[in-house]
Amino acid sequence: MANSRGSSAPCVCLCYAGMMCLAIAVNLIPVILTTLSTALGGAAGFTNEQLGRILAATFVGLVAGIVVTGPLADRLGAKPFAALGNVLVAAGLAVLGTARSYPAVLAAAFTMGAGAGVLDLVLSPIVAALQPDRRTSAMNWLHSFYSIGAVGTILVASLAPSLGIGWRALALAFVAIPGLLGLGFLGARVPPLVAEGTERMRLRSLCRERYFLAALAAIFLGGATELGMAQWLPAYAEKGLSYTTWAGGMAFLGFSVAMAVGRVAAGVMGHRVGGVRLMVGSSSLAAVLYLIASFAPWRPVALGACVAMGLAVSCLWPSMLATTADRFPRGGASMFGMLAAAGNFGGIAMPWAIGVVADRSSMPLGLAVTTLCPVAMAVLLFGMRGRPSSRGTNGGKSS
Repeated sequence: MANSRGSSAPCVCLCYAGMMCLAIAVNLIPVILTTLSTALGGAAGFTNEQLGRILAATFVGLVAGIVVTGPLADRLGAKPFAALGNVLVAAGLAVLGTARSYPAVLAAAFTMGAGAGVLDLVLSPIVAALQPDRRTSAMNWLHSFYSIGAVGTILVASLAPSLGIGWRALALAFVAIPGLLGLGFLGARVPPLVAEGTERMRLRSLCRERYFLAALAAIFLGGATELGMAQWLPAYAEKGLSYTTWAGGMAFLGFSVAMAVGRVAAGVMGHRVGGVRLMVGSSSLAAVLYLIASFAPWRPVALGACVAMGLAVSCLWPSMLATTADRFPRGGASMFGMLAAAGNFGGIAMPWAIGVVADRSSMPLGLAVTTLCPVAMAVLLFGMRGRPSSRGTNGGKSS
């Protein structure tokens, strides 16, 4: 066992670094969103709907990468796709660094999103295969490195203007990170995604399971809850709460730090509390914080609620992945792909919906609409607690 763990350590570390690369792809554009509007949107800048469309394009790419990669990874293995995901992120960063128009920014966002989607699909099942006896903790540890990568991305992107580094140079400098990681995965030993001697559960069978369908709905709502705030926080701080660009970037940084802390804490205590119970409490807290962020009469309280949201939403995505993987250990990459696609559909719908509502009413009201998502998720998760195992879903575990 010790040798097995030792031999898996390099691959686990590459997965951790891959999550940080994924964080660059998802978090760089939100930090520089208003800068892109000023630089490329003319005198009036981009509308809120156009800004929301840029954010949504990232998640359209994410879902496309996930949907295309899932069935192929089950057949060909995760290794080539772990390398491909990094290559796509590097390509998207290069397009962003040379963009001269709104369509070019959309193309960059989509390409980075596609790379992030491929990584999002393969990294979780790789780690789940390497650490099958502690999936809730392992998933939260893995996804904590997404938050750490987000903190680094936000901090660097926020400090860059004061150091005389423009957004183009920043995007091009980031290209080196996914480029090196892609090479690292090509030389790594990556495990099969389903234990040897077992047969992968077919997607058709999975989709007949009520628990799995509930899990898809829950992770959609969790993705909307997390990404509605994560994608709009810097712009909301500036346009909705009248803070400076610097303050908006620092609030986003605080959000990501809170998310990293929450995921590390969930990684430590996840096996004691239980994934579903942890998510019920977290989604309930998120609903309260969304209302405070939207309607608090004092700006610092509203901004503080936005930052604290990072802690509330931190465990929703990784714990839902882990809980479902525990329930269906033979699901393979296709199962993770469906879950990740559902979560990222939430990331497509909610940032765009916030922008649409903000254009027609106000930005605080646009943000407040997201409250419906954690409320619905808490109700759904409460119904999933204690549900007996479905027939045949836990068979095939290797001893």
